[in-house]
Parts: sequence; structure tokens; C-alpha cells
Amino acid sequence: MTTREEPARPRTAAPATEPAYRPVDRPRRLRATPALRRLVAETRVAPADLVLPMFVREAATEPVPIGSMPGVVQHTTDTLRRAAVEAAEAGVGGVMLFGVPATRDATGTCATDEDGVLNAGLRALVAEVGDAVVVMSDLCLDEFTDHGHCGVLDAAGRVDNDATLVRYQEMALAQAATGAHVLGLSGMMDGQVGAVREVLEGAGYTDTAILAYSAKYASAFYGPFREAVDSQLRGDRKTYQMDVANRREGLREATLDLAEGADVVMVKPALAYLDVLAEVAALSEVPVAAYQVSGEYAMVEAAAAQGWLDRRRTIEETVLSIRRAGADVVLTYWATELARWLR
Repeated sequence: MTTREEPARPRTAAPATEPAYRPVDRPRRLRATPALRRLVAETRVAPADLVLPMFVREAATEPVPIGSMPGVVQHTTDTLRRAAVEAAEAGVGGVMLFGVPATRDATGTCATDEDGVLNAGLRALVAEVGDAVVVMSDLCLDEFTDHGHCGVLDAAGRVDNDATLVRYQEMALAQAATGAHVLGLSGMMDGQVGAVREVLEGAGYTDTAILAYSAKYASAFYGPFREAVDSQLRGDRKTYQMDVANRREGLREATLDLAEGADVVMVKPALAYLDVLAEVAALSEVPVAAYQVSGEYAMVEAAAAQGWLDRRRTIEETVLSIRRAGADVVLTYWATELARWLR
């Protein structure tokens, strides 16, 4: 009797030995101490990243407090100089000057007066701190017009884009003559960067840089700034400042300004437009700035005064978030104070 052989069974691998320790993802390891957190921080803020916006008021004999912006004032020429020195000593990278004239007219005559409040203030800053910080000018007509708009008006009361460009060119020459290092074109007129670049080059101001307010939105966050410059505006600026609903349009504006020769492009305001800021930073081959505007400042100061927010932590966090989104330069009214903390 024959015995049927059982078919051969396939060999199976011996079970793998279970590891004594199974790796666990623990990102918290790198948060364990202040030193570790500092070491691995992806974003940092340095004093040189900051620009301090400042206001100088014509004929002022003492600083004038701005009620909606606690701690910020309209300076006299003397206090402007002192505040700029304090900023420089703290390591702040730049100052941006706005003028508050005593008289205004339809075309903003004071804006191009070499002895007008803004141009005189710029000369004072260049003389005082021009070797230590970047002196920036605000190149716009809104502070100087009796209607408060950023340009001259046509017969129908609308802002005339191309007539305004002529005034911007005149302003650019006046401001460049003061020695200002950077002209901040904030009016949001189509073609403003190209027009100003052309006239600067033609007059030999080849080293004067242009900071283009490329994506400047028609924002409610500018409210306290109206008090800061004693604005005469009635109505709004929605026909030339950007619609707050539009993201892609901000990229288009920045692309146009880059093509026209902007040395720096900016998004304004900052916190409500971090998405736009990040995308502009991704496409830009030049430095990108963001302006932490008056309303952002006022909200934090008001909440901190009520004890609802930790003031220092909130200031630090908001500026860090702007840097994290892609800003190389941050304009903030806390620049000097923050720079001191950082140092």
C-alpha cells in the first residue's frame, strides 16, 4: 500500500521582532524651553526691519497728541528730530514722514513748496539721522488738499488720474531735493511709479528709491490716520484705492509697479491682508513692505488699556505675523518701542 505524500507547504518568514520602542511624532520636543524655541524659530524680527511713521505739524510749538492713537503725536520740528534720534539709537531701520500743513488748497500747493512742512521736515530728518536710518517721504496729496483726496479733481469732482501724475512728478522732484532716500508713492494712481521714475531719472536723481504702495485697500482701518493728518476728506477713496474683496487685483497692481521700476512694493493695511502679502512676496523680486496702519495700532492700544490683551505680547505677535507672511519691512507706530524690546 502506497502512502500519498502531503504537498509541500510554502515556507513563511519568521515574524519580525517587535521593536522595543515605537517612534512617536513629538513636535513638542522643540518647544520645551525658551532657548530651544529661539533656536528653531522660523521667523524673526530685528530692529532694522522696522520703519517708524511720523507726523510733523506746521507751526506747532509743542507736540499735539492724537486722541485715537495713544502715544502718537503730531511733532514740532524739534521733537521730530529728537524722536528720530531715539528711533535711530534703538536700531530702527527707517522713518516715514507725513506732513500736516496749516493751509490747504485744491491742488495741494504746500506739497511742492520747498519750505512747506513736509519738505522742511524731510530736510531736518536727513540732516539729523540721514546717515543712520533710511529717510522716507509720503508722496501723496491727501494731506495738502482742501477736499482731502489723493489727487486733483476734474470739473465733475472726480480724481483726475493723469493730471494728478503731473503733481506727483513735481512732488517727487521737491522731495528728492531734500535728500530723502525713498519716496513712498501712496496715492494709488495708475502709472504713478513709471511717471515718478521717469522724472527722477531725467533730473539726475538716479539713487532715489521708490516705495510703491502697490496693494493699498480702501480700508476702514485708516480711521485714526484721518485725525493724525487732520484730513479734510468727505466721502471715500474707493474709485482709486483697492476693493477690499479683491486678492488677484492686488497681485496685478504689484506686477504693474514692478514693471514700472518700483524698488520696494507694499501691501496696506497688513493684518487683514496677510493673504495678499504672502502672494505678493512670492512673486516679487524686490523687497516687500507692509504697513501696520493706524486702526490696527488703535485696536491693540484700546484693548490693552482695558486689560483685555497683553499689550507687549500682542504687539510682538502682530508684527511677527506680518514678517511671517513675507514682509521684509514693517511700518509700525511701535517701531521704536519694539526695537528696544528686541535689543
